[in-house]
Order: sequence, then C-alpha cells, then structure tokens
Amino acid sequence: MSRQYPEHPLLGVGAIIMSGDKILLVRRANPPMQGEWSLPGGLVETGETTQEAVVREVVEETGLQVEPVKLAEVFERILRDPQGRVEYHFVLLDYLCHVTSGDAHAASDVTDVRWAKLDELATLAVAPETCEVISKAFLWSEETTATSPDDPITR
Repeated sequence: MSRQYPEHPLLGVGAIIMSGDKILLVRRANPPMQGEWSLPGGLVETGETTQEAVVREVVEETGLQVEPVKLAEVFERILRDPQGRVEYHFVLLDYLCHVTSGDAHAASDVTDVRWAKLDELATLAVAPETCEVISKAFLWSEETTATSPDDPITR
C-alpha cells in the first residue's frame, strides 16, 4: 500500500527521547515531511507491536537502542494536496523512551539528528503537534523527577 493517497489511515509510531533539558530530533529525508525536524519514528509493520515498531524505527534512524516506558500521545496527521484530497493520513502513537545504548547518528530515512532544547523547537520549524507532545513530555519528566528520581524516563 502506498503512503501517498492511502485507502485508509496508516499506523505510525514516534519516540520521545530526552536527555536532561534536550530532546532528540531527526531531519526527515523523505516525503511527506522531507527536510523537516521531527521525532524519530515510522510505520508499524504487520506482525509487530507498536512498542516493537518504535524500538526498530529508532535503531534504523538513529542507531540508538531504546526502551519504551510510557505511551505519551495519540494523534492524527492528515495532509491534503492543493485540491483538498487527503494525500497522507497517519495515526501516530508517541512513546516516551529511555536510551539503553548507542550514540545518536543519522541513519536510514533521516539526513541529520540533533539534541535540541525546548526553546529551539520554533526556530527549527518543528510541527505544532509535535511541539505540544514534547512540551507535555518535559512536564511529565519534571513532575516525575520531583516525586521519584529513579523513574526510568529521567535516567
């Protein structure tokens, strides 16, 4: 099935990977968000769980091994062409993830990776929906750190 002009919405995953006051972003190499900064992630393959998919996608795009620790957000990204037809339609599940090993580097489907501070997201033109989920993740992290310094999200 084609991602462009799909017959039905496609299921995707994203990884929210934080390190201190920074979030890991990738620059997309392919449409629909080619050249834009976003969370690492991609489509779920038949037969894999969404958690397995997020682990696989992060390794493929960044070389990092991660452990999903919390489902952070579910949202839809619907992009229309100039005639108003649905060109792309994704249902996305974003997971907070803890890095277990590796060093971040650009791999398949991305041209660059970077650790960015929350106040840099606007200058990097990160999609508003993505900025919202990242902001929520930082709030959760702050709340968790205040109540439980051993939480896996903040390790």
